[in-house]
Amino acid sequence: MKSPLSILDLQRAESLDQAVGILRQEPRTPIAGATDLYVALNFGTLEPTRFLDIRGLDELRLIVLEDGVLTIGALVTFTEIVRSHSIGNHLPMLVEAARQVGGLQIQNRGTIGGNIANASPAGDTLPVLAAAEAIVILRSQDGARRVPITRFYSGYRRTVMRPDELIVAVEVPPIDGRQYFRKVGTRAAQAISKVIFAGVKGRAPGVAPRIALGSVAPTVVRAPRTERALAEGAPIEDAVRILEREITPIDDLRSSADYRLRVAGNLLRQFWANP
Repeated sequence: MKSPLSILDLQRAESLDQAVGILRQEPRTPIAGATDLYVALNFGTLEPTRFLDIRGLDELRLIVLEDGVLTIGALVTFTEIVRSHSIGNHLPMLVEAARQVGGLQIQNRGTIGGNIANASPAGDTLPVLAAAEAIVILRSQDGARRVPITRFYSGYRRTVMRPDELIVAVEVPPIDGRQYFRKVGTRAAQAISKVIFAGVKGRAPGVAPRIALGSVAPTVVRAPRTERALAEGAPIEDAVRILEREITPIDDLRSSADYRLRVAGNLLRQFWANP
């Protein structure tokens, strides 16, 4: 049964200052693309009833590359990510991830801020941002707060964001190395991932790679022990065994834990084999 519209309360913010002022007064769920909200509404699983429409906040749509640091506003859509030369040059694995988010309609409306806030371990962009060591920029009436994305998630669909805070941007520092992204699902797009893998392989010998995975734990995860083993010259099969102990996939309707472990190991092999 669909959620009744009569119980929903929506306010629209005309500026960022107004948005954080509203959130200070009362907790509301920010919405922009509303792609997840519409699904929950249709299936009758929508829990929040008070929402804040931030779609009109153009100051959250900027893409800036300055001194090697890439800043992407929270309302930048997946389509805009795909079309951005700055993102394509600095973070091509994010472009690849954006291409595989839903269909064109979802890519036109869905935003990177929404993907981050949704906190799903299957979020397509989250392993990319974790491997890139991105910083989530939050804003409240008290000012800005910067949280590494690897510390942003506190559990399954939970974050450290306060009720009076709003995601305004994500910041990506300079990246030196080859980038890799792979999503494994029933289909390449319009399907929830079974395993997502993102990695950065440093150019200099002995530099630890960055490895992040989605859909294999309650949150997106880095694999520090696997990274360290590869940096120290461990054989790839040893690294695969270490990775299998670092991640905790589950059996669910989309896949089995055993399948996810095997796929994650195969993706690590592919990532490490490419020069």
